[in-house]
Amino acid sequence: MSTPRRLRLPGIAYSGDYNPEQWPEEVWAEDMRLMREAGVTMVSVGIFSWALLEPSEGVYDFSRMDRVLDLLHDNGIAADLATPTAAPPAWFFKAHPEALPVDQDGRRLSYGSRQTFCPSSPAYRRASLRIAQALGERYAAHPAVAMWHIHNEYGCHNPACYCDTSAIAFRTWLRARYGDDLDALNHAWGTTFWSQWYYDWDEIIPPRATGAVPNPTHQLDWRRFCSDELLSLCTAEREVLLRAAPDLPATTNLMVLRTFDALDYWRWAPELDILSNDHYLMSDDPEAELDLALSGDLMRSLAGGPWFLMEHSTGAVNWQHVNRAKGPGEMRRNALAHVAHGADGIAFFQWRAAKAGAEQWHSAMLPHAGTDSVVWRDVVQLGADLEALAEVRDSTVAAQVAIVWDWDARWALELPAQPSGELRYQDLVRDWYTPLWRAGVAVDFVRPDDPGLDRYRLVLVPSLYLVREEAAANLARFARSGGTLAVGFHSGMVDENGHVVLGGYPGAFRDVLGVSTDELFPLLPGETTGLAGEVRPGATADLWSERVRLADAREVVSYADGPLAGLPAVTRNEYGSGTAWYVATHPDQDTLSTLLHRFREEAGVVPEHEVPAGVEVVRRRGAAADFLFLVDHAGKGAEVRAEGVELLTGSQVTGTVVVPPGGVAVVREPHGTTSASPPVPGGREAVGGGGGAGLCVGDGQVGP
Repeated sequence: MSTPRRLRLPGIAYSGDYNPEQWPEEVWAEDMRLMREAGVTMVSVGIFSWALLEPSEGVYDFSRMDRVLDLLHDNGIAADLATPTAAPPAWFFKAHPEALPVDQDGRRLSYGSRQTFCPSSPAYRRASLRIAQALGERYAAHPAVAMWHIHNEYGCHNPACYCDTSAIAFRTWLRARYGDDLDALNHAWGTTFWSQWYYDWDEIIPPRATGAVPNPTHQLDWRRFCSDELLSLCTAEREVLLRAAPDLPATTNLMVLRTFDALDYWRWAPELDILSNDHYLMSDDPEAELDLALSGDLMRSLAGGPWFLMEHSTGAVNWQHVNRAKGPGEMRRNALAHVAHGADGIAFFQWRAAKAGAEQWHSAMLPHAGTDSVVWRDVVQLGADLEALAEVRDSTVAAQVAIVWDWDARWALELPAQPSGELRYQDLVRDWYTPLWRAGVAVDFVRPDDPGLDRYRLVLVPSLYLVREEAAANLARFARSGGTLAVGFHSGMVDENGHVVLGGYPGAFRDVLGVSTDELFPLLPGETTGLAGEVRPGATADLWSERVRLADAREVVSYADGPLAGLPAVTRNEYGSGTAWYVATHPDQDTLSTLLHRFREEAGVVPEHEVPAGVEVVRRRGAAADFLFLVDHAGKGAEVRAEGVELLTGSQVTGTVVVPPGGVAVVREPHGTTSASPPVPGGREAVGGGGGAGLCVGDGQVGP
């Protein structure tokens, strides 16, 4: 893409998903009044309005949308105008039943919900581009429209379709990937195993339901294809809108959250002007604020700077088994924690709670109870908070620590027939992220082949089962050049085709780690092994162990019992000018925290700020000042050393700032104050940012 287009809104945008078509028109005036009262500056419109905008093929009715956009503009509220392509109308499927998706068991699904289309359907592609073009041509110059919102949550309900049309598209993708060389595909897939050799491209089908374990590389390439196929739909719509409105930015709402892994967002990020995310807490997660922080840091890294929170909830959602309401102050903590981790826009699903339909029990900014409600008062308060934080926009986080994140490795790790079916990529990464978050250490996420690793002091690889040769060399080069590298178990095991790296484990990382493993000893659910050496008494590990032999490394921690008693469990290797650690097991959380503390001390990594337990600390750094975010998740309140101005109250801070119980404080600390920007010891400069587009927020106004 060319230089990203800018979202021209002042301050931190405050937004919600607005569905006026679900309500009588006389309600709209009240919506405008209440949006102004809450401080809403932008709303997403038209996301699920295809059936009303195009009542029959090629016949459009824009009269309602015209009135909505005019009303928004008259009230000084910008529009994030969506292409409604996540929910094709019934007439489309009546005309094109072949566009309905087919599941892995061969059942063709029906319409009647959303995203009930095959991503490879030519009819769907034509229809989606047609409605996108019509919207683009009509509204490109409308003064309310500040941004295009492409589709909605790509892959949420249809990450894959197994129909014959998808099979054709898959074969086309494979021919491009393997240079039209069927022998190259057979080699990559290892098809001499189980007599799977292909003699003709037409013999290849999607990995449909079969009687035994499917070919792992077949499945891996299928995941890559499915992500790319949906991305191609997104970029096709983007190009149509770009031709109509060359200066308007475009986004789509990603889903960087615990429960979704269908798309490789490293590939998506460069294709978008603004990176947006939908994030929801899981009711069964006792520390959901951790997942929120991890998601925010990953989004900031994808964007290479600020990003936009397109959806989260004021309270309960409607799609979990038990949909828990948020407690006192929780919604405010959630929203401001997203800002702390880089969000320059905060939005909710939805503006007004629906009285009908599948999401009628999903919370909203304006709940069923109306304005005489705790939720509404909290929504108005948050609007004032975001207005007070306007100067935070465009600032970012400077991290000294990077965690490697890779969707290919995630997909490959969780394929069937692994040494252990208990391993979950997201959990393994979160285990390493958690002690850093608790300690107030800023973290970026990076690709394993990121060429700029030297901007970090410490690079962590909690799980990288699959790694390309050049990426493994890149990580080794980081250590050799003076960095501190730490690698988790079952990493470096297979190449990009899922083929085992021979010669001993951990495969691609044997040399840099200075160890070799000849056999894996995964542990049964509930089974633990003791640890000894440079650890606390009583330290244990679960999930995994392996028989490690030392080459150049030295033992730091060993197994205390079981079949591997006395053998290394954690090792340290001096490699070039740096250090490489190997954690060959899954230590208990206290032991892992101690190890990570040692890694970062050795690397010279310092926390952003000293805070009491239970208080999250994040520092966003601007051109003239730092912004110290303090979020009390423990509900006890705290006094924290700070100098400057507390922005949410406007009060001067001298010496300490008070964080209310369950509350938030944000202190502007001019550069050069005692508390701001702690010095980074040593010579490796720490700068934040990943490799995506970022959220460019301009100074212009939208509206009259």
